[in-house]
Amino acid sequence: MDDAGRLKLNIDGRDINTEAGKSVLEVALEAGIYIPHLCYHPDLPSIGGCRLCTVEIEGREDLPTSCTTPAVNGMIVKTNTEKVKHLRRMAMELMLAGHPQACDTCSKYLNCELQSLKQYIIDSDLKVRTRSRLFPVNTRNPLFLHDPNKCVACGRCVRACRELRGVGILQYNRREADIYCGTGADLPLADAGCRFCGACAEVCPTGAIADKPELLREKSRKVALVPCRYTCPAEIDVPRYIRYIREQNYAAATAVIREKVPFPLVLGYVCDHPCENVCRRGQLNQPIYIRELKRFTVEYGTESIAQAVGNRKPATEKKVAIIGSGPAGLTAAYYLWKQGHEITVFEALPKAGGMMQYGIPEYHLPRVVLEKEIEDIVKLGIEIKTNTRIDSIDTLLSGGYEAVIVAVGTHKGQILPLPGSDGPGVYNCIDYLRKVHAGENIPLGKKVVVLGGGSVAFDCARVARRLGSESVHIACLESRVDLPASKDDLEEGEEEGLVVHPSRTAVRIFREGSQVKGIEFKEVSFFGFDEDKNAQIEVVEESRDFIEADNVIFAVGQRPDIPPDFGLELSPRKLIEIDAYSLGTNKEGVFAAGDAVSGTASVIKAIASGRKTAAAVDRFLGGNGNIEERLVPGTEPGKCLGKEQEFAARGRFEMVRIPAEERIQGFCPVAAGLDEASAAYDASRCLQCDLRLKITPVKFWGSY
Repeated sequence: MDDAGRLKLNIDGRDINTEAGKSVLEVALEAGIYIPHLCYHPDLPSIGGCRLCTVEIEGREDLPTSCTTPAVNGMIVKTNTEKVKHLRRMAMELMLAGHPQACDTCSKYLNCELQSLKQYIIDSDLKVRTRSRLFPVNTRNPLFLHDPNKCVACGRCVRACRELRGVGILQYNRREADIYCGTGADLPLADAGCRFCGACAEVCPTGAIADKPELLREKSRKVALVPCRYTCPAEIDVPRYIRYIREQNYAAATAVIREKVPFPLVLGYVCDHPCENVCRRGQLNQPIYIRELKRFTVEYGTESIAQAVGNRKPATEKKVAIIGSGPAGLTAAYYLWKQGHEITVFEALPKAGGMMQYGIPEYHLPRVVLEKEIEDIVKLGIEIKTNTRIDSIDTLLSGGYEAVIVAVGTHKGQILPLPGSDGPGVYNCIDYLRKVHAGENIPLGKKVVVLGGGSVAFDCARVARRLGSESVHIACLESRVDLPASKDDLEEGEEEGLVVHPSRTAVRIFREGSQVKGIEFKEVSFFGFDEDKNAQIEVVEESRDFIEADNVIFAVGQRPDIPPDFGLELSPRKLIEIDAYSLGTNKEGVFAAGDAVSGTASVIKAIASGRKTAAAVDRFLGGNGNIEERLVPGTEPGKCLGKEQEFAARGRFEMVRIPAEERIQGFCPVAAGLDEASAAYDASRCLQCDLRLKITPVKFWGSY
């Protein structure tokens, strides 16, 4: 051994220089020399139990396991002698004797370490007698299934649970002559104290402990195992910021969110949280309050975006014009500014924010929150010109702008051409909400009917209650089960007195003179879309409903207001057509983002679209398009979770809502939000699914 702590040994005739402190197996694998192994895993302590990694070492009479034998200077190792191969085959056959023989029906087929090793070690039929163990397959646990018939007692799961995670609920069990790994007394995982981290399933080489197939089906590995992060349109690192909340490091948690979005607190109020819908904790009882934790940590974290902005690249002196100051436009502006470009945002309305400003009611999104985060963006040096309508893109391109992004949203509401829909007392949702948020007087009667079943329809209806209407009804084509609106919209709206009529289609609006008196409906027996996305509606002809109304509000769809002189190609739905790769339009240097491309969507989807478009424009301007950033220094999370009593039983507490009779008196927020104790409690429920992706993947022998 030299002074630098290195040593030299010979494996199969090859001289290998390596660092001291490694096992013979580790040295061989790092040098590309494959030694069969099964119980060994690079993240776990070695036990040599499978005996597959035995080798011959000059000067020793025994055949030691290479995973437990330290490499020594001058050692001469042979990995594939006849004695070694004979012992490996015996060990392999003993494992296979009680293992199911039908590989092609197993979910691990072609991805099974045992199957791969069998192909490597055994080149003929088994010489031992096989037997069936006939254990029942346990499918009753959340997230995972357990099939002891596949277990070869390699102990990886036991060591992962004990040494890697510090939980220690798995052990070796015996039933007559059979040994298998499981919980003590075969308790359900929840009762045994499982943390449901998935480390056992990750290291199991045979699928004896495995993810339930329905949770993996038609999903990438990342989406299946860490769905909260990879279902988020902006891919916010949810487990990471929840981990910081658990550690009471709220500034770091907020910075993690800001790595992906410039509107962290806005999202804490209005994100439609697709992450919560797929949270794996929900398979145990209820998902984590991911959105509410976001709101909590940003409100507790005192930094503004200007303080946590990270580094801006050197100025490029290239100018970009952005038409529209909604979430997509301002997100694109923010990230292009960080790439060093000069940004001007043009907004036709008096205030910036797009639908965040003029569409989302204040009880969902306090305007002080929105305006603070817009102000933080402006302070960076991004110019926003309000009351400035752009009618010609060519004027911008000829005026010194090298790229233009059209992010005008969907600010054009639609009114269905029903008999009686022309005239006073009938509004489209966009004009109605815009006037409300601009402080204009909206003449509403006591009785209002809103047509539509989405979140915008519920916003219109709930605003009407706050403006004094006493009888507010919502009628929509969808069934109650298929309502596009969120569960919160439905629950909170009905608490506030809304009456919902699902599976109804409007036939005509009745008037006396010019005054709206009511609306007639038919019952819908079927509603869906054909392959061209055209609505297909079947009604019960003899049905007839009538609801009295003083006003009717249409919330049945929105589209962009695209000036004809823009010269952009539009889809049949009047949305802007873009190239799927470049995100460019039919005009050179002109890009589009947000709802104007996708149709009306959520704030987080618009932000994600703005990010992607910013990257595309940066590439167009000669940059590398890399807008990724890390505002919190990279630190690896601890691998050990430890034991926690009744961890699986911890339920999600009911969010405190302001009483309905109180909240309809104004536009105060509906939910009070989390305090520090409740945030700590809910963050402690997180399964920390991302830790599983940090377990070292196993390489099969074909990779050496």
